[in-house]
Amino acid sequence: MLEKSFITDIKNIFEKARQNAYSAINSAMVNAYWQIGKRIFQEEQQGKERADYGEFLIQGLSRQLSKELGKGFSIANLKNFRQFYLIFPEWDKSYALRSQLSWTHYRLIMRVDNPKAREYYLSEAAAERWSTRVLERNINSLYYERLLSTQNKREALREQEKMEKIHPVDLIKDPYVLEFLGVNMQSGFTESDIESAIISNLQQFLLELGKGFSFVGRQYRISTETKHFYIDLVFYNYILKCFVLIDLKIKELSHQDIGQMDMYVRLFEDRMKTEGDNPTIGIILCTEKDQTIVKYSVLEENKQLFASKYRLVLPTEDELRLELEREKQFIREQIRSKE
Repeated sequence: MLEKSFITDIKNIFEKARQNAYSAINSAMVNAYWQIGKRIFQEEQQGKERADYGEFLIQGLSRQLSKELGKGFSIANLKNFRQFYLIFPEWDKSYALRSQLSWTHYRLIMRVDNPKAREYYLSEAAAERWSTRVLERNINSLYYERLLSTQNKREALREQEKMEKIHPVDLIKDPYVLEFLGVNMQSGFTESDIESAIISNLQQFLLELGKGFSFVGRQYRISTETKHFYIDLVFYNYILKCFVLIDLKIKELSHQDIGQMDMYVRLFEDRMKTEGDNPTIGIILCTEKDQTIVKYSVLEENKQLFASKYRLVLPTEDELRLELEREKQFIREQIRSKE
Protein backbone atom coordinates (compact mmCIF):
# COMPACT_ATOMS: atom_id res chain seq x y z
CA MET A 1 0.00 0.00 0.00
CA LEU A 2 1.29 3.47 -0.93
CA GLU A 3 2.37 5.75 1.92
CA LYS A 4 0.04 8.62 2.73
CA SER A 5 2.90 11.16 2.71
CA PHE A 6 3.80 10.12 -0.85
CA ILE A 7 0.22 10.68 -2.07
CA THR A 8 0.10 14.02 -0.24
CA ASP A 9 3.33 15.18 -1.90
CA ILE A 10 1.97 14.35 -5.37
CA LYS A 11 -1.30 16.17 -4.63
CA ASN A 12 0.58 19.24 -3.38
CA ILE A 13 2.74 19.34 -6.51
CA PHE A 14 -0.35 19.14 -8.71
CA GLU A 15 -2.27 21.78 -6.73
CA LYS A 16 0.69 24.18 -6.84
CA ALA A 17 1.03 23.68 -10.60
CA ARG A 18 -2.70 24.27 -11.07
CA GLN A 19 -2.57 27.46 -8.99
CA ASN A 20 0.46 28.71 -10.93
CA ALA A 21 -1.31 27.98 -14.21
CA TYR A 22 -4.42 29.84 -13.08
CA SER A 23 -2.31 32.78 -11.91
CA ALA A 24 -0.46 32.91 -15.25
CA ILE A 25 -3.71 32.76 -17.24
CA ASN A 26 -5.32 35.39 -15.03
CA SER A 27 -2.35 37.75 -15.44
CA ALA A 28 -2.32 37.23 -19.20
CA MET A 29 -6.04 38.00 -19.49
CA VAL A 30 -5.86 41.11 -17.29
CA ASN A 31 -2.97 42.36 -19.41
CA ALA A 32 -4.95 41.58 -22.57
CA TYR A 33 -7.93 43.59 -21.29
CA TRP A 34 -5.64 46.58 -20.71
CA GLN A 35 -4.20 46.24 -24.21
CA ILE A 36 -7.71 46.02 -25.70
CA GLY A 37 -8.77 49.11 -23.76
CA LYS A 38 -5.73 50.99 -25.02
CA ARG A 39 -6.39 49.99 -28.62
CA ILE A 40 -10.07 51.03 -28.37
CA PHE A 41 -9.05 54.42 -26.99
CA GLN A 42 -6.47 54.93 -29.75
CA GLU A 43 -9.05 54.09 -32.41
CA GLU A 44 -11.56 56.48 -30.83
CA GLN A 45 -9.08 59.33 -31.09
CA GLN A 46 -8.91 58.90 -34.84
CA GLY A 47 -12.65 59.48 -35.11
CA LYS A 48 -12.98 62.14 -32.45
CA GLU A 49 -14.60 64.62 -34.86
CA ARG A 50 -17.77 62.53 -34.52
CA ALA A 51 -19.37 63.04 -31.11
CA ASP A 52 -20.90 59.57 -31.12
CA TYR A 53 -17.95 57.76 -32.66
CA GLY A 54 -16.89 56.05 -29.43
CA GLU A 55 -20.32 54.51 -28.87
CA PHE A 56 -20.55 53.51 -32.52
CA LEU A 57 -17.09 51.92 -32.38
CA ILE A 58 -17.78 49.85 -29.23
CA GLN A 59 -21.16 48.63 -30.51
CA GLY A 60 -19.68 47.48 -33.81
CA LEU A 61 -16.69 45.89 -32.12
CA SER A 62 -18.95 44.03 -29.69
CA ARG A 63 -21.05 42.55 -32.51
CA GLN A 64 -18.01 41.46 -34.53
CA LEU A 65 -16.00 39.98 -31.65
CA SER A 66 -19.00 38.21 -30.14
CA LYS A 67 -19.68 36.63 -33.52
CA GLU A 68 -16.08 35.48 -34.06
CA LEU A 69 -14.81 34.84 -30.51
CA GLY A 70 -17.95 34.15 -28.48
CA LYS A 71 -18.89 35.47 -25.04
CA GLY A 72 -16.95 38.07 -23.08
CA PHE A 73 -17.15 40.98 -25.50
CA SER A 74 -20.38 42.66 -24.52
CA ILE A 75 -20.66 46.43 -24.81
CA ALA A 76 -20.38 46.69 -21.02
CA ASN A 77 -17.18 44.61 -20.97
CA LEU A 78 -15.56 46.59 -23.77
CA LYS A 79 -16.37 49.82 -21.94
CA ASN A 80 -14.75 48.34 -18.83
CA PHE A 81 -11.60 47.49 -20.82
CA ARG A 82 -11.49 51.06 -22.12
CA GLN A 83 -12.00 52.44 -18.60
CA PHE A 84 -9.26 50.13 -17.33
CA TYR A 85 -6.79 51.77 -19.70
CA LEU A 86 -8.01 55.30 -18.92
CA ILE A 87 -7.59 54.78 -15.17
CA PHE A 88 -4.17 53.13 -15.53
CA PRO A 89 -2.76 54.73 -18.73
CA GLU A 90 0.83 54.12 -17.63
CA TRP A 91 0.19 50.53 -16.56
CA ASP A 92 3.22 49.14 -18.39
CA LYS A 93 5.51 51.78 -16.83
CA SER A 94 4.16 52.78 -13.41
CA TYR A 95 2.02 49.83 -12.28
CA ALA A 96 3.21 46.29 -11.76
CA LEU A 97 0.60 43.68 -12.63
CA ARG A 98 -0.52 41.96 -9.43
CA SER A 99 -0.80 38.28 -10.26
CA GLN A 100 -2.79 37.72 -7.04
CA LEU A 101 -5.64 39.91 -8.31
CA SER A 102 -8.34 38.82 -10.70
CA TRP A 103 -10.14 40.92 -13.28
CA THR A 104 -13.00 41.23 -10.77
CA HIS A 105 -10.57 42.82 -8.28
CA TYR A 106 -9.53 45.38 -10.86
CA ARG A 107 -13.12 46.16 -11.85
CA LEU A 108 -13.94 46.93 -8.21
CA ILE A 109 -10.87 49.12 -7.76
CA MET A 110 -11.66 50.99 -10.98
CA ARG A 111 -14.78 52.39 -9.30
CA VAL A 112 -12.68 54.21 -6.68
CA ASP A 113 -12.25 57.89 -7.60
CA ASN A 114 -9.31 58.75 -5.33
CA PRO A 115 -6.01 57.72 -7.04
CA LYS A 116 -4.26 57.26 -3.68
CA ALA A 117 -7.09 55.05 -2.45
CA ARG A 118 -6.90 53.00 -5.66
CA GLU A 119 -3.18 52.42 -5.15
CA TYR A 120 -3.82 51.46 -1.52
CA TYR A 121 -6.47 48.90 -2.47
CA LEU A 122 -4.25 47.48 -5.23
CA SER A 123 -1.34 47.01 -2.84
CA GLU A 124 -3.32 45.75 0.16
CA ALA A 125 -5.58 43.41 -1.81
CA ALA A 126 -2.51 41.80 -3.36
CA ALA A 127 -0.36 41.70 -0.21
CA GLU A 128 -3.12 40.48 2.10
CA ARG A 129 -4.75 38.29 -0.59
CA TRP A 130 -8.18 39.81 -0.10
CA SER A 131 -11.00 37.97 -1.81
CA THR A 132 -13.18 40.04 -4.12
CA ARG A 133 -15.89 39.95 -1.46
CA VAL A 134 -13.54 41.38 1.19
CA LEU A 135 -12.27 44.01 -1.25
CA GLU A 136 -15.79 45.14 -2.16
CA ARG A 137 -16.77 45.32 1.50
CA ASN A 138 -13.67 47.38 2.36
CA ILE A 139 -14.26 49.81 -0.50
CA ASN A 140 -17.92 50.24 0.45
CA SER A 141 -17.02 50.85 4.10
CA LEU A 142 -14.37 53.47 3.16
CA TYR A 143 -11.62 51.36 4.73
CA TYR A 144 -8.87 53.60 3.33
CA GLU A 145 -10.52 56.85 4.40
CA ARG A 146 -11.20 55.54 7.90
CA LEU A 147 -7.58 54.52 8.27
CA LEU A 148 -6.49 58.02 7.32
CA SER A 149 -9.09 59.84 9.40
CA THR A 150 -6.48 60.57 12.09
CA GLN A 151 -3.89 61.86 9.62
CA ASN A 152 -4.10 65.40 11.06
CA LYS A 153 -3.56 63.97 14.53
CA ARG A 154 -0.43 62.21 13.33
CA GLU A 155 0.88 65.41 11.73
CA ALA A 156 0.36 67.20 15.04
CA LEU A 157 2.27 64.49 16.85
CA ARG A 158 5.12 64.84 14.38
CA GLU A 159 5.51 68.46 15.40
CA GLN A 160 5.67 67.54 19.08
CA GLU A 161 8.13 64.64 18.96
CA LYS A 162 10.23 62.53 16.66
CA MET A 163 8.10 59.58 15.69
CA GLU A 164 9.01 56.11 14.55
CA LYS A 165 8.02 55.02 11.07
CA ILE A 166 4.96 53.18 12.41
CA HIS A 167 2.87 54.74 15.16
CA PRO A 168 -0.29 53.33 16.83
CA VAL A 169 -2.43 56.07 15.28
CA ASP A 170 -1.47 54.75 11.83
CA LEU A 171 -3.33 51.48 12.41
CA ILE A 172 -6.34 52.54 14.47
CA LYS A 173 -9.57 53.49 12.71
CA ASP A 174 -12.51 55.59 13.76
CA PRO A 175 -15.17 54.39 13.24
CA TYR A 176 -14.93 50.62 12.98
CA VAL A 177 -17.66 49.04 10.85
CA LEU A 178 -18.82 45.69 12.26
CA GLU A 179 -21.87 44.90 10.15
CA PHE A 180 -20.60 41.33 9.65
CA LEU A 181 -21.37 40.54 13.29
CA GLY A 182 -25.06 40.23 12.41
CA VAL A 183 -26.21 41.77 15.70
CA ASN A 184 -29.84 42.89 15.56
CA MET A 185 -29.90 46.50 16.73
CA GLN A 186 -33.68 46.47 17.07
CA SER A 187 -33.51 44.00 19.94
CA GLY A 188 -31.66 44.52 23.19
CA PHE A 189 -28.07 43.28 23.15
CA THR A 190 -25.29 43.24 25.69
CA GLU A 191 -21.55 43.73 25.58
CA SER A 192 -21.26 39.97 25.98
CA ASP A 193 -23.38 39.52 22.83
CA ILE A 194 -21.00 41.77 20.85
CA GLU A 195 -18.00 39.93 22.26
CA SER A 196 -19.44 36.51 21.36
CA ALA A 197 -20.28 37.71 17.84
CA ILE A 198 -16.70 38.93 17.40
CA ILE A 199 -15.31 35.54 18.45
CA SER A 200 -17.70 33.82 16.02
CA ASN A 201 -16.53 36.14 13.23
CA LEU A 202 -12.92 36.48 14.34
CA GLN A 203 -11.37 36.31 10.88
CA GLN A 204 -13.51 39.18 9.61
CA PHE A 205 -12.88 41.17 12.79
CA LEU A 206 -9.12 40.79 12.32
CA LEU A 207 -9.48 42.06 8.75
CA GLU A 208 -11.40 45.08 10.02
CA LEU A 209 -8.80 45.76 12.71
CA GLY A 210 -6.13 45.93 10.02
CA LYS A 211 -2.61 44.72 9.46
CA GLY A 212 -0.55 42.81 11.97
CA PHE A 213 -3.17 41.78 14.53
CA SER A 214 -3.29 38.31 16.09
CA PHE A 215 -5.78 37.10 18.69
CA VAL A 216 -4.52 36.41 22.21
CA GLY A 217 -7.58 35.89 24.40
CA ARG A 218 -11.13 36.70 25.45
CA GLN A 219 -12.03 37.80 29.00
CA TYR A 220 -8.31 37.84 29.63
CA ARG A 221 -7.63 37.70 33.37
CA ILE A 222 -5.10 39.98 34.95
CA SER A 223 -4.65 39.95 38.70
CA THR A 224 -3.31 42.04 41.52
CA GLU A 225 -2.57 40.79 45.01
CA THR A 226 -6.21 41.28 45.98
CA LYS A 227 -8.36 41.34 42.83
CA HIS A 228 -8.92 39.79 39.41
CA PHE A 229 -9.80 41.91 36.37
CA TYR A 230 -11.06 40.65 33.01
CA ILE A 231 -10.25 42.42 29.74
CA ASP A 232 -12.83 41.84 26.99
CA LEU A 233 -10.37 41.12 24.15
CA VAL A 234 -6.59 41.04 23.92
CA PHE A 235 -4.59 41.07 20.68
CA TYR A 236 -0.93 41.38 19.75
CA ASN A 237 0.23 43.48 16.81
CA TYR A 238 3.47 42.19 15.34
CA ILE A 239 4.04 45.41 13.34
CA LEU A 240 3.80 47.67 16.37
CA LYS A 241 5.27 44.90 18.55
CA CYS A 242 2.84 45.47 21.38
CA PHE A 243 -0.29 44.11 23.06
CA VAL A 244 -3.61 45.75 22.17
CA LEU A 245 -6.42 45.67 24.75
CA ILE A 246 -10.01 46.19 23.61
CA ASP A 247 -12.91 47.07 25.89
CA LEU A 248 -16.43 46.89 24.43
CA LYS A 249 -19.18 49.33 25.41
CA ILE A 250 -22.79 49.40 24.22
CA LYS A 251 -23.28 52.97 25.36
CA GLU A 252 -21.72 56.39 24.98
CA LEU A 253 -18.13 56.79 26.17
CA SER A 254 -17.79 57.89 29.80
CA HIS A 255 -14.97 59.04 32.09
CA GLN A 256 -15.35 55.76 33.98
CA ASP A 257 -14.70 53.79 30.78
CA ILE A 258 -11.53 55.77 30.13
CA GLY A 259 -10.31 55.34 33.68
CA GLN A 260 -10.96 51.62 33.56
CA MET A 261 -8.98 51.18 30.34
CA ASP A 262 -6.16 53.34 31.68
CA MET A 263 -5.95 51.00 34.68
CA TYR A 264 -5.99 47.89 32.45
CA VAL A 265 -3.12 49.25 30.37
CA ARG A 266 -1.07 50.14 33.44
CA LEU A 267 -1.67 46.69 34.94
CA PHE A 268 -0.75 44.98 31.68
CA GLU A 269 2.41 47.06 31.40
CA ASP A 270 3.42 46.12 34.93
CA ARG A 271 2.53 42.43 34.94
CA MET A 272 2.27 41.07 31.40
CA LYS A 273 4.52 43.01 29.02
CA THR A 274 7.74 41.19 28.20
CA GLU A 275 11.18 42.49 27.27
CA GLY A 276 11.17 43.79 23.69
CA ASP A 277 7.48 44.71 23.68
CA ASN A 278 6.51 48.30 22.96
CA PRO A 279 4.01 50.11 25.24
CA THR A 280 0.59 48.48 25.45
CA ILE A 281 -2.30 50.09 23.55
CA GLY A 282 -5.84 50.36 24.89
CA ILE A 283 -8.86 50.83 22.59
CA ILE A 284 -12.36 51.51 23.90
CA LEU A 285 -14.98 50.60 21.31
CA CYS A 286 -18.20 52.49 22.04
CA THR A 287 -21.42 53.30 20.20
CA GLU A 288 -20.99 57.05 20.71
CA LYS A 289 -18.36 59.39 22.10
CA ASP A 290 -18.76 62.91 23.41
CA GLN A 291 -15.89 65.01 22.08
CA THR A 292 -15.91 67.10 25.27
CA ILE A 293 -15.14 63.98 27.31
CA VAL A 294 -12.38 63.10 24.87
CA LYS A 295 -10.90 66.60 25.08
CA TYR A 296 -10.90 66.86 28.88
CA SER A 297 -9.73 63.36 29.76
CA VAL A 298 -6.54 61.34 29.83
CA LEU A 299 -7.24 60.46 26.18
CA GLU A 300 -6.06 63.94 25.24
CA GLU A 301 -2.47 63.38 26.36
CA ASN A 302 -2.04 59.60 26.58
CA LYS A 303 -0.81 58.43 23.18
CA GLN A 304 -1.47 54.77 24.02
CA LEU A 305 -5.20 55.16 24.75
CA PHE A 306 -7.85 55.48 22.04
CA ALA A 307 -11.62 55.66 21.85
CA SER A 308 -13.31 54.67 18.59
CA LYS A 309 -16.94 54.35 17.62
CA TYR A 310 -18.26 51.19 16.07
CA ARG A 311 -21.20 50.71 13.73
CA LEU A 312 -23.21 47.48 13.64
CA VAL A 313 -24.74 48.23 10.25
CA LEU A 314 -22.96 49.27 7.09
CA PRO A 315 -23.55 53.03 6.79
CA THR A 316 -24.04 54.73 3.47
CA GLU A 317 -20.98 56.32 1.91
CA ASP A 318 -22.39 59.79 2.62
CA GLU A 319 -22.98 58.94 6.30
CA LEU A 320 -19.42 57.66 6.68
CA ARG A 321 -17.91 60.68 4.96
CA LEU A 322 -19.86 63.04 7.23
CA GLU A 323 -18.68 61.14 10.29
CA LEU A 324 -15.06 61.23 9.15
CA GLU A 325 -15.33 64.95 8.41
CA ARG A 326 -16.67 65.63 11.91
CA GLU A 327 -13.71 63.75 13.40
CA LYS A 328 -11.25 65.71 11.23
CA GLN A 329 -12.87 68.99 12.24
CA PHE A 330 -12.54 68.09 15.93
CA ILE A 331 -8.84 67.28 15.45
CA ARG A 332 -8.26 70.56 13.58
CA GLU A 333 -9.86 72.49 16.44
CA GLN A 334 -7.64 70.68 18.95
CA ILE A 335 -4.54 71.59 16.96
CA ARG A 336 -5.57 75.27 16.69
CA SER A 337 -6.26 75.45 20.43
CA LYS A 338 -2.66 74.42 21.15
CA GLU A 339 -1.06 76.90 18.76
